[in-house]
Amino acid sequence: MRRLGLLWLLALRLPGADPVSQGWDHFYNLEYDQAVETFRRLTEATPGQPLYYNYLAQAVLYRELYRLGALESELLTGNDHFTRSEKIRPDPAESARFHAAVNHAMELASLRLKTSPRDEQALYALGSSYALRTNFRFLVEKGWRAAVGDGAQARKLHNQVLQINPANHDALLTQGAYDYIIGSLPWHTRLLGFLVGHRGDKNRGIRTVELVAQTGDRNRVDAQVLLAILYRREKRYAQAVEILDPLIRAYPRNYLFRLEKGHMLSDLGKKDEALAVLREVEELARESPRIPLSKIYYEIGNVQFWYNDLDQALENMRRVTGSEKLDPPTGVLAWMRTGQILDLTHRRQEAQEAYRQAIRVAPQTAAAEESRRYLSSPYRRKT
Repeated sequence: MRRLGLLWLLALRLPGADPVSQGWDHFYNLEYDQAVETFRRLTEATPGQPLYYNYLAQAVLYRELYRLGALESELLTGNDHFTRSEKIRPDPAESARFHAAVNHAMELASLRLKTSPRDEQALYALGSSYALRTNFRFLVEKGWRAAVGDGAQARKLHNQVLQINPANHDALLTQGAYDYIIGSLPWHTRLLGFLVGHRGDKNRGIRTVELVAQTGDRNRVDAQVLLAILYRREKRYAQAVEILDPLIRAYPRNYLFRLEKGHMLSDLGKKDEALAVLREVEELARESPRIPLSKIYYEIGNVQFWYNDLDQALENMRRVTGSEKLDPPTGVLAWMRTGQILDLTHRRQEAQEAYRQAIRVAPQTAAAEESRRYLSSPYRRKT
């Protein structure tokens, strides 16, 4: 193991060899096993670098979110998603691995700050650790109070970074995300913003994320991905497509970027273009076992549903619900859509059974709650 660490350290010094960039290329292409392994080796080669433990923690977290089908931005588009959605149940060993990496990064950064309180890199690393823990509590535990507390600490530390070096635009991403999240909380929970001394501002948050997406260094891509999600959430679909196109070119193996583009084109009223993009992903899925076909069929069927191609939409939803490998986030939406299609085509008893299936798949989600309403009152299109 020591020999491997030495070889890896030497590789870091070779011209053109950049394991950090390689790790992030794997990460953004959804190749999480390779990303985790790359960052693990970096921690072995340079065990005193807290940032590398943060990188490892981020790769571990997103690998688990991806496995559980929880990465699609559709899950983040509702104003109260944070306080209503069902907790994600990750593998306990992966959760422990994530926390071990974050805690070690915090310990290393804190040790450096004891002797050098204005160590810019250590402050940034410590703030990033708190930001990662915010993501875990936000996306996995749904513990929004704890998440906001960690987010406030991340923001405080990255503010200190900016006081030392205003040109460190990577540190602005935490500020922008925190501003947007606090500004998006329902009114009855937004009071928490006063408790931590910050009210939040959605528009200011978006402007800050835009700046990082243009001028950031390590966080530029993260900011671009977040910006696409925020634009979609704010119904700024054309701007989301503009962000997604270069991401698709840079990370061609990340099919989720293409799915998001399909969403945006559909929302822009460009049905044929949207379906063309989704059919491209379907072809990729047939060639790669990494891409779940059931998810692609749902996306295609969803576009057809909204454009009233109900027979075709139902055929694709049946493909989804009949899949042996169906993740709960996709499953609950597919069963609800199936029920809605059946209601629109006057098959009420079948529709009610589909809604019951949606509730069974993920009972605490917004889609399950919506399905409960349709059990007593049939779905009808809004005119």
